[in-house]
Amino acid sequence: MAVLLTAQSLSKTFGTKTLFEGIAISLHDRERLALIGPNGSGKSTLLKILADQQTADAGGVTVRKGVRTAYVPQKDTFDDDATVHSAIADALKAAMKSGTLAHMHDDHEAELAADLVLDRAGFVDFQQPASSLSGGQRKRLAIAREIAKEPDVLLLDEPTNHLDLEGIEWLEGVLRAGPFASIVVTHDREFLETVATRIAELSRQYPQGLFAVAGDYSEFLRRKQEFLDGQARQEQALANQVREDLRWLGRGAQARRTKSKSRIDASYERMDELAELRDRNATAKATSIDWEATGRMTQKLVVARAISKSLGGKPLFTDLDLVLSPGHKLGLLGPNGSGKSTLIKVLIGEIPADPPSEAALRDAAEAVNLPPGLPAPGTIKRAERLRTVIFSQHRTEIEPGITLAEALSPHADAVIYRGATLHINTWARKFLFTTQQLKQPVRALSGGEQARIHIARLMLEPADVLILDEPTNDLDIPSLEVLEESLEEFPGALILVTHDRAMLARLSTHLIALDGEGGARHFADYTQWERAHEAARAKPAKKSVPSAENAPSAAAATQASPAPAAPAKKKLSYKEQKELTEIEPEIHRTETLASDLEKQMNDPDVIADFRKFEEVSRAFASAQAKVASLFERWQELDARQ
Repeated sequence: MAVLLTAQSLSKTFGTKTLFEGIAISLHDRERLALIGPNGSGKSTLLKILADQQTADAGGVTVRKGVRTAYVPQKDTFDDDATVHSAIADALKAAMKSGTLAHMHDDHEAELAADLVLDRAGFVDFQQPASSLSGGQRKRLAIAREIAKEPDVLLLDEPTNHLDLEGIEWLEGVLRAGPFASIVVTHDREFLETVATRIAELSRQYPQGLFAVAGDYSEFLRRKQEFLDGQARQEQALANQVREDLRWLGRGAQARRTKSKSRIDASYERMDELAELRDRNATAKATSIDWEATGRMTQKLVVARAISKSLGGKPLFTDLDLVLSPGHKLGLLGPNGSGKSTLIKVLIGEIPADPPSEAALRDAAEAVNLPPGLPAPGTIKRAERLRTVIFSQHRTEIEPGITLAEALSPHADAVIYRGATLHINTWARKFLFTTQQLKQPVRALSGGEQARIHIARLMLEPADVLILDEPTNDLDIPSLEVLEESLEEFPGALILVTHDRAMLARLSTHLIALDGEGGARHFADYTQWERAHEAARAKPAKKSVPSAENAPSAAAATQASPAPAAPAKKKLSYKEQKELTEIEPEIHRTETLASDLEKQMNDPDVIADFRKFEEVSRAFASAQAKVASLFERWQELDARQ
């Protein structure tokens, strides 16, 4: 496949902190590259450099001639007076004037293309002000705006942060069906599993600062573990050599005078290599999270009976029954604006439920042998002195101008956690903050670091009910996994609102799905909901799809499902037919090479030789990538026979 973009020897430093150095990365035609890494590793900065939004301190980026790139940052920006339609149309007109959309000839064509893009992106009111959109709708509009420019390379920074599940599925469909290559910075593990064709992790764990694997997330984890295991064995072998060097160097002064200078230099080089290797192999730190429960043994913490709520005349949920007990982990699902946050506010008593419906009152009047203590229809019964802790997705409780130390401990230089007094320095280190950062303002910290501040504050409050509203935004994958482990062990009740499908599947013991039209369905677990969701999505797919034959090409990539009928297959040319006959033996040869290199990586002699091991590791990764590339090309050609 053709290389669209190549970066060589990229380095970037902010102040005294080096984010990365010597990074090399490339992107091929139609490839979907996912960029992951711990918070603070420089993923967003690297993406901005690739998008020509920032400059590197060293190295450079080469974009193939004629290749158009588009970039969607984490924070969406639109003109104050922009409508949904003008946001797309104005972007197309600007691209047309700059010559990047030369096939568009006038504003009318740009307007029509904007209509088509918005329709396929799921927008209904094209004249709705962009300022009135929800976070998820703004993100969808920002993505649609860049796709409308018909890029060859699409760069997206944390695009799933504010999208609901429907929006994430739409984005996945867009990336899989689009005629462009993409690089996506993301922590969404399900997204990595289903969309990525190659995954690269930016981390100091690796000798080149970056580790890339062709395949999905499961394949990446397997290859990563193999590499780290080999690196650990390499450290052990090098440590044995260094011990011998030290023993040799430790002989008497007279013996040292007769020693070979080259051997002495080699010994010191091995010591430096060992120090670097130990630093890389040090276990990657993750935030320490441990929620404190009150220990209350009450069997029913919250009981809601036939509660309903409407806003602005729009029903959010109707006649909903709910019981929360210790150990229950309730997942809330639904599109943006369906009422998930409103339901939480009703349950904790922040806003009242609507009066009970006539149907609920009638059912209550006809019911017999009801359990004792059951609340009346339309009401909620909470355990006495119920303690609720809420992690808000908006995180507006902390002033951005205060220092990190003030945010972690507003009134003293120590905190009380589980009955023990901890100095602010100790408490900060628990969440991977350094002593130097304590004097920094909150606004200077990354999104992931600000999320850790909120977690640190909430951990100081014992809870009967823990409510987490989109807790995964900005957290890296190691922190997500630690968060999941802590929530699994939390003995109280949990209400979880998240679009992280992996987290919902792992934690939820019960699910409530709001449909945005007043309906609320109960599901035993995420798997049951997923089956119902797939069945519901399959029904509209039977409807006929209008022809897109005369549609402007600007929106071709925005389709997710259903897709327009595929054009007739174009027969293979003589050159392509020849390529097809040669590609299968080449796949076998490359697979054999990869297998041989893998064996070499486990050879004790290779492991003992630091430079040889790195050389073999790089060759193995290159062979793996070539196999994946060849196989994808074979599938493409074979399908056209």
